[in-house]
Amino acid sequence: MKPVRLAIHKLEPRGAPSARAAASDVAEQTPAELAPAGVASLQFGDHVVYCGGGKSWGEFRNRATRARATVAEHPDTIDSKRLHVVVQKGRLFQQEHPDVPVLLDKGRYLLVDLAPSRARRMGKRDVPCFTVRPLEAVRPTKARGRHRMVFTAAARAAAAAPDPAIKALVDRLARATYEPDLERLVGFGTRHSLSPQYRAACDFVEQRLAGLGYATSRQAIVVNGGASQNVIATRKGNGPDTRGVVVVSAHLDSINQEGNAASPAPGADDDGSGSAGVIEIARALKDHQGTHDLTLILFGGEEEGLFGSKHYVAALTPAARAKIRAVVHMDMIASLNTPQQSVLLEGAPVSQGMIDGLAAGATTYTRLGVQTSVNPHDSDHVPFIRKNVPAVLTIEGTDDANHAIHSPRDTLDRINFDLALEILRMNTAFVAQTLDA
Repeated sequence: MKPVRLAIHKLEPRGAPSARAAASDVAEQTPAELAPAGVASLQFGDHVVYCGGGKSWGEFRNRATRARATVAEHPDTIDSKRLHVVVQKGRLFQQEHPDVPVLLDKGRYLLVDLAPSRARRMGKRDVPCFTVRPLEAVRPTKARGRHRMVFTAAARAAAAAPDPAIKALVDRLARATYEPDLERLVGFGTRHSLSPQYRAACDFVEQRLAGLGYATSRQAIVVNGGASQNVIATRKGNGPDTRGVVVVSAHLDSINQEGNAASPAPGADDDGSGSAGVIEIARALKDHQGTHDLTLILFGGEEEGLFGSKHYVAALTPAARAKIRAVVHMDMIASLNTPQQSVLLEGAPVSQGMIDGLAAGATTYTRLGVQTSVNPHDSDHVPFIRKNVPAVLTIEGTDDANHAIHSPRDTLDRINFDLALEILRMNTAFVAQTLDA
């Protein structure tokens, strides 16, 4: 046992006139000098958790006092091995494990006090409800040694002048075309991966994509012993044989964890919003043939354990994986959980170039606030990242969590179409630019 002290530092943006400016100042306000050797720091957006003991902790207290930092110290010591970072979808971890003490709650991200043996049992499954990682598993940032970044607000740089050709594509996105597709998907009642309704939803999205001029196919997958499928649509680029591939994806299935496979699971936000978004991006790009190939994928079996994306990635040859330039995955893009419209870009170090490009697209073509993380959680971007393929999850901002997912309450009346279209604008701009690069 290694008992440590814990303190939480609330970062105070300097006189920002707006929430957007405040978010962009957050990373700059972390005083690097506050943590001496022997004290680790972990950043959750606008909060930093400090962890240490002994003489180093006394020095930390002195530095915090001198810096007049807003620091709240935990009253008790904690075994460092009990400190875990949880990445959850909605409030699914807390709903399933209400007894676990939460030391810091940042919606999608939690710091919890959890016995290592219990955490290991939780970590044996690959279901996209939550991930539990020991503190030391969070990657330290290269620039600051013992500082670990769980997620942060990206600085919003001055907007670049829009590219007229890209803006013309972005301007094709419209609620008038997006909303009917989402309504149709919700109208199936459930899209459980093993249900007849899911097969009907596959028929619908394939017909939509084929009608837009894409070559379509089905990929058979197995979900917990049952037959299901992915829907794939492609269009070749006009580059040489060495051209790459850009992937746009979402998961088509839905689930109701309060019921059974036959229970209502409208899945409006999770992930009808992303699935209809794939169709909308396909519509915007239908006449745009770039240098590289475009692949659109609607995965099945995500809610049961990423079965569709795991199968798709496993079936790729090493040469085919190497051709993938970027995977833009959309999972829950239409619930406004923050006062400001915001998006989380979640990837891994291999995805950093994508994160930067998407953030630039958000600045140039939208009013989105952007958060970033290189600690990927279980959605369909993860199987690509595990094979070192650059992939990013684009998901609605989660300062306050979405409580309706995986239930019969994930309905159309909760959808914020303005937010969905802003995220689609960011993604379309990035995809178009990457197709042409």
